[in-house]
Amino acid sequence: MKIFVALACLLAGCLAQRPHPCESPPLLTGGFSVFAQNDDLFGLGKYLYDAIGERIRVFELVTLDNQTFTYDVLANYREQVLYQINEKDKTCQKSPLKANFMPLGVPPGSSLVAQSVLGDSSRPGEGLLVNTWTGNQPNIGRFMTTVTEFGCVPVTFVYQLKPYGWMHVSYFDNVIGITNPDQLNPPSFCSDANTMTHEEPVDFMSLFQPKN
Repeated sequence: MKIFVALACLLAGCLAQRPHPCESPPLLTGGFSVFAQNDDLFGLGKYLYDAIGERIRVFELVTLDNQTFTYDVLANYREQVLYQINEKDKTCQKSPLKANFMPLGVPPGSSLVAQSVLGDSSRPGEGLLVNTWTGNQPNIGRFMTTVTEFGCVPVTFVYQLKPYGWMHVSYFDNVIGITNPDQLNPPSFCSDANTMTHEEPVDFMSLFQPKN
């Protein structure tokens, strides 16, 4: 009996490996919220994420200083084009995209901060095992991110954005796959939109700074 116990302990030790950087599932749909450190800024929205085609669609409602802004943005990193879409007015603004595609998950070279359980760790099924990492990326600088241990699904993402300081993004209602693939293509009324090449290329993160 002692031999079996020893083997079980050895096996458990082998399986309990240190977490490693990971990439989130290549196709995700879900909701998110975002708030800023230095301002009365809060946003709530839905996202579609396609790492295979390097496309992201974001629908967001932002409140800043008692004003409300809406965003409907499709970023195609492979084509380096960004669409700002207004479904109500059937208008579309097409701009060059400056940033490179950054997959969700944990970039290589990130440092593990901690592994923890969200919720209750005393009973099965009442907690979620997550890993928190920190690192530095050219597009965004210093960041901290939390993902699930199993599946590498995003939970939170914290980064700095001028002039708002630290931005905190929380993900929820994540579903693996794209529930509506058509939303990752520009609407038909965008086909006549000319790329605004005379403007400075747009950084995707900067879009979520409401204009005063």
